[in-house]
Amino acid sequence: MKVITAWLPTLITFLPLIGVPVILCLPRKQTGWHRLAAMLATLPSLLLAGYMYALFEAGQKGMQWFQSFVWFRIPIPDPQVEPWVFHYSMGADGLSMPLVLLTCIVSTLAAAASLYIKERTREYYILLLLLQTGMAGVFLSANFFLFFIFFEITLISMYFLIGIWGYLGKEKAANHFLLYNGLGSGFLLFALVGLLLLSGNLDYGVIQQNMAQLMAHPELVNGPVKTMVWAIFVSLMIAFAIKLPIFPFHSWMLRVHVEAPTPVVMIHSGILLKMGAYGLIRFGLGIYPAFMKEVATLLVILGLVNILYGAILAFVQKELKKVLAYSSVSHMGIILLGIGSLSGVGLQGAVFQAVSHGLISALLFFLVGSLYERTKTTELDELGGLAKSMPLFSGILLVAAMALLGLPGLSGFISEFFAFLGLFKVKPVMAAVGTLGLILAAVYTLRAVLKTTFGPMKQRFVKLTDIHPRETVPMLVFVGLIVLIGVYPDVLGRPMQETLELIVSRIGG
Repeated sequence: MKVITAWLPTLITFLPLIGVPVILCLPRKQTGWHRLAAMLATLPSLLLAGYMYALFEAGQKGMQWFQSFVWFRIPIPDPQVEPWVFHYSMGADGLSMPLVLLTCIVSTLAAAASLYIKERTREYYILLLLLQTGMAGVFLSANFFLFFIFFEITLISMYFLIGIWGYLGKEKAANHFLLYNGLGSGFLLFALVGLLLLSGNLDYGVIQQNMAQLMAHPELVNGPVKTMVWAIFVSLMIAFAIKLPIFPFHSWMLRVHVEAPTPVVMIHSGILLKMGAYGLIRFGLGIYPAFMKEVATLLVILGLVNILYGAILAFVQKELKKVLAYSSVSHMGIILLGIGSLSGVGLQGAVFQAVSHGLISALLFFLVGSLYERTKTTELDELGGLAKSMPLFSGILLVAAMALLGLPGLSGFISEFFAFLGLFKVKPVMAAVGTLGLILAAVYTLRAVLKTTFGPMKQRFVKLTDIHPRETVPMLVFVGLIVLIGVYPDVLGRPMQETLELIVSRIGG
């Protein structure tokens, strides 16, 4: 058992791939078996992530279950310079642990939500499992080179999942996704090379230590070195601004939310966007705390732009998926407010928002996907009165909408409360402006729900069937988790507290 425990990060990351040979051995036309095999392949990682979360020691600093060994070396022509050593380093701390569990939960439920994928299912589920491995690896890596590899795996998997199984504009959406995220990967690669040249090692702990020593001696940071240090910081900020996304890098995300298949959007909105927030905290605050302090006000301003711009455009949309897409832009702004506050409470709110929005948005896109399969439309003007023929669907939609607008007792309220509380302590005027976005969220959310479930029903929707158990069970799991975090926030807050306090101490806050 001790051996298994020591290897938990690696097992959680790679166990989904055991489903790949199983799916390849199944007959091509057995789509139900493909889905079952994929779901079963996600379960070991989910169970181990839950076990890991239960074992996590909240008061311990640094990485837990940390394992590191030499992966490969690159010799340097100069004999006086030691070769670059690349390590396979994995581990989890209070920042990554909640996001790892979120990844495993959403991945399993997304596999369950794939029941409407009927074509090329073997390739689809293989890519879905590969995507889960990439996402888990991003959050469990303790080495920047390893992080970059897993980051690229998610990009490649998503490109094909969007481009092959998406809707009418899938090719354009996939290419738009690849263009922006490929650009972000380029900046990330530049930062990787720069940190390797400055630090000589890409393990997170070594990078932090070496960069802290470098910044502690200003006389060393001049000329080319100063330029390199700032260039790395800016590259990291751009890479994760694209991934979050921060306005004006958001257009690719809108296309993906509208054109990608339902399970893929669940994963994209639920997990992949949060990789941007994770990167800003892990690499921005973790490596460049002094620089982040200088740009904190800019982050808050960009967060306000995201919140208000996304909320206003969500209100005027006439298509349900576009409402949710712009809503995601707005809610990512709350994460920026939490990060920009540079306070323990604000950072906690940012991570809470990442997890909470991950669950809420995944549930909402699952509901929208189920609705589209029955009505073949998500245009708000074409819907209406569905509470009569689909009462269970309408009830779950209402709960998800209440969570999205921040109703007390649900996870959305806790995350927004922490993020704004942290910002009110340092920038009360900006925090007050940001609350306008919360009011607008209630407006556009209730508008979308009312247009969908109430009012006169179209004659062709009279005989619609309500959601069936294969859909209901995953949806109720999402609802249960949203309520659990809302009524017992410590279940999520306790593991992250020590890690975030350590980050704040480096900032000097």
